[in-house]
Amino acid sequence: MKTPSASRTSRLFAQFVRIGTLFVFAAGVVASAGQADRPNIVFILVDDLRWDALGCMGHPIARTPNIDRIAKEGALFRNFFVSIPLCSPSRASFLTGQYAHTHKVVDNADNAALSHRLVTFPRLLHDAGYETAYVGKWHMGMDDSSRPGFDHWVSFKGQGAYLDPVINVDGNSSKVNGYMTDILNEHAVNFVKATHQKPFLLYLSHKSVHGPFTPAERHKDLFTDATFPIPPSLNDTLEGKPALTRKVAEDASANGKKKKKKTATREAALDSEANHFNIARNQLRAMAAVDEGVGRILEALEITSQLDNTLIIFTSDNGFFWREHGLGDKRWAYEESIRDPLLMRYPRLIKPGTVLEQFALNIDIAPTLLDLAGTPVPKSIHGKSLLPLFKKSKPPWRKSFLTEYFHEKGFPRTPTWQAVRTDRWKYIHYTELEGMDELYDLKADPYELANLINNKSSQSPLKELKAELARLLKETAAPQPQSRN
Repeated sequence: MKTPSASRTSRLFAQFVRIGTLFVFAAGVVASAGQADRPNIVFILVDDLRWDALGCMGHPIARTPNIDRIAKEGALFRNFFVSIPLCSPSRASFLTGQYAHTHKVVDNADNAALSHRLVTFPRLLHDAGYETAYVGKWHMGMDDSSRPGFDHWVSFKGQGAYLDPVINVDGNSSKVNGYMTDILNEHAVNFVKATHQKPFLLYLSHKSVHGPFTPAERHKDLFTDATFPIPPSLNDTLEGKPALTRKVAEDASANGKKKKKKTATREAALDSEANHFNIARNQLRAMAAVDEGVGRILEALEITSQLDNTLIIFTSDNGFFWREHGLGDKRWAYEESIRDPLLMRYPRLIKPGTVLEQFALNIDIAPTLLDLAGTPVPKSIHGKSLLPLFKKSKPPWRKSFLTEYFHEKGFPRTPTWQAVRTDRWKYIHYTELEGMDELYDLKADPYELANLINNKSSQSPLKELKAELARLLKETAAPQPQSRN
């Protein structure tokens, strides 16, 4: 048997290497093409950020250049709403695409065990081949352990802390020196920069701008001299809002004496204005670090040549009152509570500078992302994919939507309610209160000051709205409203 010469052996080896290299290259091209068809996803969720608190949404004081860039280079939804204006339930609705009355996370109590069982879009994307990372506030109970469907987990117990928080990184908890928003941003950027063999999902859920509205030290003096606009709803007399002015247990002090009821005096108005300015100013200060983080994520995507193959979504779990209608926090059916920002950037589908007026809901996010990834959308999902809205031939779309809230013992003033909103009207039905429903003509009264529920000329639209509410409740298998009016 002849032995090949050294030169022949070298030629054969070189040919083998070339073939092998071509095979590897071809495989890489196929893999790259597959990944290009299934884009990366960066989903950024802010806590308690109302719809109009961004520069791109028209706020005259807010400075959010990096967040605004998402809108400039992508799409801005002018009419994005949450199906329930409360943290835990809304977050579960984002994750599942379902109303709270279906996924059963209806309050901010300890829903940790239930949240482990939720069928979420990250879980479905993970099963479909995505690498998934959760970074930030889970806020469904105190359990900070990883939920199903995540390859990487960075979170904390409950609300966590703004300064020097304890962070759970893939099962190992330790105190980390620094500012929470910066810490979460750092983890998010590191994940983006890491090597990925699959398309990835990054779910970044900030603690900001939740109370106590603590900004980073470097931002604590922002907007000190800024003059904030005063909306008419800041001086709402609450006439026609019996649900807000009714007597409840919290109206009595510990010694049985009634609390002094605030009246619509100039003194009370000035107090509301001061609180309005303080809340608004500190939330915008806390937003500064969030915006910086968005800039760093965009930069990381650019450096790693992934920016244009990544869908970026920026939104919030619910709105927040800056003392409009005498309210702080959220939970009520007024615009400041149920309306939020929604920005999306993905140049392969979304034309820069797109502005959409159609109603979009937090339950639409899950089916949108599953649709984009080519993953089947479960029939149990209530939301609709938003992707068709970016096509030239836009489909018929919802003309109304349902939003709801369930009474919590710790918040006795806010009753259970169900509301339906159209482009002109909003009907709020308090399911356990008799004669206290509300009706607003949003075209004539965008600040929701005049309740038209007993107005003779409004009875026809009221009848239509009641029928529409019943239809939406039936469509989503929710409890039917009680007839008390």
